[in-house]
Amino acid sequence: MILAAARGLAVLLALAGAAHAQAPAALPTPPAPAAAAAAAASTPQLTADLSTDRVEITTGFTGSSVMVFGATERLIGPESGDDVVVVAWGPPQATVVRRKVNVLGFWINGPSAVFRDVPGFYAIAATRPVWEVLPEDTRRASRLGLEALPLRASGSQAPAFRAALLDLRQHDGRWQEYAAPVTVAGGRLFSARVSFPDTVQTGAYRIEVLLVRERRIVARQELYIDVERVGTAASIAYVARTAPLVYGVVCILLAALAGWLGSVMFRRN
Repeated sequence: MILAAARGLAVLLALAGAAHAQAPAALPTPPAPAAAAAAAASTPQLTADLSTDRVEITTGFTGSSVMVFGATERLIGPESGDDVVVVAWGPPQATVVRRKVNVLGFWINGPSAVFRDVPGFYAIAATRPVWEVLPEDTRRASRLGLEALPLRASGSQAPAFRAALLDLRQHDGRWQEYAAPVTVAGGRLFSARVSFPDTVQTGAYRIEVLLVRERRIVARQELYIDVERVGTAASIAYVARTAPLVYGVVCILLAALAGWLGSVMFRRN
């Protein structure tokens, strides 16, 4: 009897196992709304890069340009309300602006203003002018546009000196405002060209790419580029910086030699 009971128990366990194996698998639990929102937030709204991260200055340097390109998550344009702004910054430097005055027929230095920590290079480009897409307080806080640059001066405080600085920097190409627009292709791809003149200074340059939406900066990415001298130009600059006396003597000797050779070649018999 005990043996029959044991056999019955074994049969029941086997049937229970088969029923469990045939039971349908549970449906996957849908992701929680918070997890879906976190996944959407992790998607970058802006991605940008540079065509090169180095600009080389040689003895025959006549200027160069760098392409800034990237893509956005949403469409760019007035319909969607998204705009892209590209700003390039050079190393800060002090600049002196002087006014020449005429004294008895001689032009001498008159009043001057010293502007400290002004960008050695500044260029801004956008899909639309920044004054159309951003309020004034945001433009001034982020220094977007030449009028938003904090050009504080010591010495003469006349507005004419600030205007002269703006004119001089724009004339030699070191300050550019909307020189080339940000072009859009396919609705989400953008590109802009930053041009460096032949007067550009060496150093580390910073390029900011901003995504503007509903008059607010919603995304920002910083890129960096090095401007440095190479070849003979680098060697000459190194000697002039580390051994100015030797550099001056060599320049005088070369000038004297060139003058002597010229007199020999063009001397009349």
